[in-house]
Amino acid sequence: MPAAKALLGTNVVFCDTSYEALKEADALVVITEWNEFRRPDFDKMKSLMKQPVVFDGRNIYDPKAMKEQGFVYYSIGRGG
Repeated sequence: MPAAKALLGTNVVFCDTSYEALKEADALVVITEWNEFRRPDFDKMKSLMKQPVVFDGRNIYDPKAMKEQGFVYYSIGRGG
């Protein structure tokens, strides 16, 4: 993170945890398959976000389960 901060300065908000990054977020965009993002606390996510909207560019979540959890879910590139 120090190298990114040096490069980007105050143009980007840096957070220590994934949940901290969700505070008052309008949406979540998933662009990584890191294990820490595979099994999040979805209730906690919803409580932190302004709106429960997820754009999943890595297709790591199940669309049906996300809808059942109350999320507006967009699975990018997944057929069907």
